[in-house]
Amino acid sequence: MKNGHKPPVKAYNNLEFLNSADGRTIRILSEFYEPKARFRKNKIVDTVVFFGSARIISRRDALKLLNQAKKEKSSTSKKKFEHALKLLEMSQYYEDAVELSKKLTEWSMSLPVNEKRFIICSGGGPGIMEAANKGARLAKGHSIGLNISIPFEQFVNKYVDPELAFEFHYFFMRKFWFIYLAKVLVAFPGGFGTMDELMEVITLIQTKKVTKPLKVIIYGESYWREILNFDAMTEHGMISKNDMKILDFCSSVDEALEKITSHFRKHYLNNHNNGK
Repeated sequence: MKNGHKPPVKAYNNLEFLNSADGRTIRILSEFYEPKARFRKNKIVDTVVFFGSARIISRRDALKLLNQAKKEKSSTSKKKFEHALKLLEMSQYYEDAVELSKKLTEWSMSLPVNEKRFIICSGGGPGIMEAANKGARLAKGHSIGLNISIPFEQFVNKYVDPELAFEFHYFFMRKFWFIYLAKVLVAFPGGFGTMDELMEVITLIQTKKVTKPLKVIIYGESYWREILNFDAMTEHGMISKNDMKILDFCSSVDEALEKITSHFRKHYLNNHNNGK
């Protein structure tokens, strides 16, 4: 208006407000409704979620690091060599995640349905997350990446479908979307983040906050048995033997593939149950 005030910023364009403590509820709702709208637009019905360490690398990259460590001559070269050896050992889990994701994607794409069923979903970052998305890409299928903004090591890997790449601010909203669409969760070896995600899923199933048939595959039994002593928890009475039925340990791609596809056939294909 001539000689008048400049029009004030509309509330939904007021970034100062939206990024303030008062705007937190709106930000949380945005991380619910925006992914929901995008999943609906892309006809995503359900997912297979891969959890695992961001620090596990491919065999090819691990061999490169090992060769570099062999050539180095310094006070830290021995530690670098030992670390590279461990990375090479753990790289088998990366390769297994790629193979399992690829086979699951090929299987799901062969189903006579119009919707996108049992789509691979990861945290969108490097390591096991990248391996999961890579396997789906190799099968020429779709995959989801639920990325989280943190100060280190997290970026969206190149194998995530651009239209299914998400960037979350809130961990709890990211976890919601991991679990809400999931029909199977596969936990590969990992650290604090993987254990946090795994334990929350187990607790939700144990307390019956999740009532749909949700299979939890613990991949790499030797690793997990060493890291977490479930038997000791049972012996001390902290969990029951029945609680252990929530977990299904696997140590090979073919074993995991058979258990997962059998779960889908039993609960989500024959009776057309979407489990929501």
